[in-house]
Amino acid sequence: MLSLKDRLTEILINNKLITKEQLDRALEVQKNKGGRLSDIIVDLKFIKEKELISTLSAELGFPLIDLKRFKIDYEVAKLIPADIARHYQIIPLSKMGETITLAMADPLNIFAIDHVNSLTGFKINPIISSVQDILQTIELAYPDATKGVIDQLVKEMAVSSIEFVQEEKEILPSDQELGRISRQGPVIQVTNMILEEAIKNKASDVLIEPMEKTLRVRFRIDGILQEQKSPPKKMHPPIVSRVKVMSDLNIAEHRLPQDGRFKVQLSGKEVDFRVSILPSGFGEKVAMRVLDKSQATLDIEKLGFNQACIAKLKKAALLPHGMILVCGPTGSGKTTTLYSILKFVDSPEKNIVTVEDPIEYQLEGINQVTVRPEIGLSFAATLRSILRQDPNVIMIGEIRDYETVDIAIKSALTGHLVLSTLHTTTAPGSIVRLVNMGVEPYLINSSVVCIVSQRLIRKVCSRCKESYFLKKGLTQNLKLGLSQPESVEFYRGKGCAYCFKTGYAGRTAIAEVLMLSTNIRDLILKKAQEHVIKEQACKEGMKTLRQEGIEAALAGITSLEEVLRVTAPDERVL
Repeated sequence: MLSLKDRLTEILINNKLITKEQLDRALEVQKNKGGRLSDIIVDLKFIKEKELISTLSAELGFPLIDLKRFKIDYEVAKLIPADIARHYQIIPLSKMGETITLAMADPLNIFAIDHVNSLTGFKINPIISSVQDILQTIELAYPDATKGVIDQLVKEMAVSSIEFVQEEKEILPSDQELGRISRQGPVIQVTNMILEEAIKNKASDVLIEPMEKTLRVRFRIDGILQEQKSPPKKMHPPIVSRVKVMSDLNIAEHRLPQDGRFKVQLSGKEVDFRVSILPSGFGEKVAMRVLDKSQATLDIEKLGFNQACIAKLKKAALLPHGMILVCGPTGSGKTTTLYSILKFVDSPEKNIVTVEDPIEYQLEGINQVTVRPEIGLSFAATLRSILRQDPNVIMIGEIRDYETVDIAIKSALTGHLVLSTLHTTTAPGSIVRLVNMGVEPYLINSSVVCIVSQRLIRKVCSRCKESYFLKKGLTQNLKLGLSQPESVEFYRGKGCAYCFKTGYAGRTAIAEVLMLSTNIRDLILKKAQEHVIKEQACKEGMKTLRQEGIEAALAGITSLEEVLRVTAPDERVL
C-alpha cells in the first residue's frame, strides 16, 4: 500500500492543486528541515489546510471530521492509552458494536491500525482529520494523564484567575464545552500560574528551560533573570504543548523552532505574550516576551530621558522629513522610544505606517504591518509597497541590511520622516555602522537628522534606599570624570520584601542624543573614526551614556553599580 506521502503527491498533481515546481520546492524543504510534507505545503501557502484535508478525504475515500465540533466520549478515549494516541496521532471517537471509529492524521498507516486492533480487539473504522486538531483533542481527552506527577503541586496552588483569550475565532457550543474542560486539569493550572506570576511580578520575559534532570523557570524582572519555583521535569512536555496550543502552533513539531503569540486576561486587563520555542539538547525551550500594555509608557515625556534629550528628540521629530535612528542592544527600549515619537507626531492630518517584526503594541490610528520573510514579505519589500501608500511618517522596526537602509534613506530624502532602530552601542558608532553597510557619507548627511543611543537602568528601591559616600580616590580609579571634593554621595537599596531583596524596583531610560551639526557632517564626509565624531559631539554638548548614568546616580535615581554594569567607560572624550 502506498504511504500518505506518495498518495499525497499523486493527488495534488493529478488534481492540479499545486504545480510540479511547488511540489519540488516542498520536497526540498522537507529534505533540508524535516517535517510532514502536508504541513510544509500548507506553511508555504501553496494550498489551504481545509482544502488539502477535504481533497484527501474525497480521493482516499475516508470521511472527514472537524474535531472542534465533536464532543469527546471519555469512556471511548480510555480504550487507547494516551502515549499510543500521541505516537500514532490518532484519537478514538466512538464505539459501535465491535467497531471503533478512529480519527487519524494518516489513515493509510496500517501499523497504527494493526496496533489498535490487537490492543483493543475491535475492528477499526478510520476517518481523517488534521494533525493539530487530533493532538489538541488528545490533550483534552486525557486530562488526568499527568495528574499523578503534580498532585501535590496542584494542592498548594490557589485557583488561577487568568483567562486565555482567543481572538477572531467563532465560538460554537462544542468549543465552549472544550474550553470549560481545558481550564480544568493540572497542566493548565500550572501554566496559568506561571503566566499569572510573571504578570504580577512585572516580568518582561519568561523562560521555561529543560535541564538534564530538572525544569527551570526564570523571569526577567527589571532586566535581570530571576529563578522561580519550578514544576517537576516530567511536566515539561505537557507545559510546552499547552503553550503551543495557546499560541496556535504545531504541537506535533519538536525539531524546528516555532514563533507565535497569544493573549490572556487578568484582573480586567489583556496581556499579550510573544512566544519563541527552540529545540535544545534536553527538550524544547520556551521564551515568552510579556507585552503588558498597562505597564507600557508611550509618552515621550515619561521615558526617563532628561529635558535636554527630550527637547532634541522633539525638535527632530517635528521636522518635515529626515531619519531618526534609535540604537542599543536587545531589550534596551528602542521600540518603546519609537512608539513614543509616533504618538508625539500623530495627528489626523498625517498618514503613519509602521513595518515591524513582529508588532509589539497595537497603536490606535496608526497602520502597522508585520513582515513575513517566509513568504517574501521582507522589510525591503514591505517598504516599497508602503511608499505607494502616500505616507507622511514611516517606522521601520529594524535596519538589518543594505537593501533596507537604502530604501529608508531614499524615503527620508523624498520628503518622509523615517524612524528606525540599529544594533550599535553608541550614537557615533551608528554612523560608522551605516558607512560599513555601504551607505555613502553624503547620503547620511542628507538624510539622518538625529541618532539616539539608549539603555535601561534599574531604579533604586524607594522603600529601602540609603545613601553612602565614595572617596575621591575611588571615583578617580573608576574613571567617573567627577571633580567633586574629597567624597561623593551615592545611593543604593538595602533590599526589602517589596523589591525581592534586590535593592531595585522599576527601570528608567538614559540616552545620548547626537544631532548632526555642520561640524559633525564635515567629519562624516571625511569618514572620521567613531572616537573623533564622539569628541566633537561632546564639545557641542552631547552627554555620553556614562555621563548620563553618573548624573542619574548622583540624583539618587539609580546606583553607581548599576551605571557601571550598563554603560561602558568613556575613552578619549574631552
